[in-house]
Amino acid sequence: MQDTIQQLQQEIEAYDVTTAAGLDQFRIAYTGRKGRIADLFDQLKTVPAENRRSVGQQLNALKQLAQDKFDQRRQQLEDEAAAQPADAGYDYTLPAVPGALGTRHPLSLTRDEIVRIFSRIGFNVAEGPEIEDDWHNFSALNFPENHPAREMQDTFFLAGGEIGSGEMASDVQADGTSTHQLANSPSHLLRTHTSTVQVRLMQSQKPPIRSIMPGRVYRNEAISARAHMVFHQIEGLYIDENVSFADLKQTIYYFAQEFYGQDVKMRMRPSYFPFTEPSTEIDISCLICKGVGCNICKYTGWVEIMGAGMVDPNVLRACGIDPERYSGFAFGMGLERPTMLKYQIKDLRLFTQNDLRFLRQFESIH
Repeated sequence: MQDTIQQLQQEIEAYDVTTAAGLDQFRIAYTGRKGRIADLFDQLKTVPAENRRSVGQQLNALKQLAQDKFDQRRQQLEDEAAAQPADAGYDYTLPAVPGALGTRHPLSLTRDEIVRIFSRIGFNVAEGPEIEDDWHNFSALNFPENHPAREMQDTFFLAGGEIGSGEMASDVQADGTSTHQLANSPSHLLRTHTSTVQVRLMQSQKPPIRSIMPGRVYRNEAISARAHMVFHQIEGLYIDENVSFADLKQTIYYFAQEFYGQDVKMRMRPSYFPFTEPSTEIDISCLICKGVGCNICKYTGWVEIMGAGMVDPNVLRACGIDPERYSGFAFGMGLERPTMLKYQIKDLRLFTQNDLRFLRQFESIH
């Protein structure tokens, strides 16, 4: 036993600890609970009783020697680490890791371009809430009570968003009067068009009004290459004295040439919308197939880009504007379809799939 103690003492004194890993190995070998010194303490019971006291004293001295060396080297290593500069482990001559910059979404590119086009002829931008009540979304826009757009199959209604019986669907004016009748429906909903912003604009401003309203809208539709339940619209409104259908036609023709190119062909077809009279749908020649026919234009060579018309007098009257003095036109279009035509995109679902291979195609477009 005494020979073993002397041998361990020599090993401990000669053990060279220069790193944290070496210090940990020293602890495991000598000072740990399963180390060699702990084994000797377990063997102490085999030593004759008359020698046990002196051997125990030697073991205690050996243990203290190992512990002192461990503590001393640990302190030295900590002092050396503290003395090193914080960036000692960095090589500043290495090249930097390249960072990829993001790019703008194609829908944002289209939105901003349309805003610039209309701003050049005096239109400003107006925005409104995406959660609306029935009056702003339907009633004020001359939708009949039995119109299919009011059904859950076409509109997302919100649970728990009811207006109490007899309460108004919008704020009362500062003079204490209301700008409309009681809401026909007590439900709140996700707006189905940005025409709700037109209503709020006509309530809060006096003519002349010349604004466009971009924003996100929601409809209960099946998702496909040509349709989605969440999409974007941009609508326009111009109200003043002596506004005619000719003003509407020239405004849309100006936009089509500026956005799609000077050679684009445009046609207007009679249509019906509850909030405009007369109403029209506007088509341009398909830019993807060049009029030959494809799945986007349903093989007709024409693509509908927007609906438009003269604001119905009932809408003006509901919003507090005198239809005998003022007239105006409104138009609206989705952002997805013009973007698909402009950038030759054949599947509307690509806009929401966050596929970097698709998005990186627009890095060079500003």
